[in-house]
Amino acid sequence: MTANAASIVRAPADFKSCNNCETQWKNLQAFMQDPAIHLVGYMPTFDELTEGLILFNHRCGTTLACTVGQFAHLYNGPVYQTNRNGGSDCPGHCLNKTDLAPCPQRCSCAFVRETLRIIDRWPKSDRF
Repeated sequence: MTANAASIVRAPADFKSCNNCETQWKNLQAFMQDPAIHLVGYMPTFDELTEGLILFNHRCGTTLACTVGQFAHLYNGPVYQTNRNGGSDCPGHCLNKTDLAPCPQRCSCAFVRETLRIIDRWPKSDRF
């Protein structure tokens, strides 16, 4: 490897960093366990559910966004094919970004709602 090539090689990026206070989380576990992180919302992308945004507040006052895809592996239940958004049986949880309630319907969005519950119940660590 030449000196020029070596200079452009970078270490892998951390899982997430805060633009305001520059706190860095090395991986998803560190992020989830940090008591300074609080789940506050969800903004769906109905065409590609894993691209929807899960919103977190950080103690410094910044709101951080992560994609559903970054957390999808935490859920191992059924994933339904039909999207019931806007239907008569849709409770509308996904349309209210601060509503973190689970969806009782067999809707393709239900796995996201369950993932939100997993995130919200994740144990925090006092090591931070």
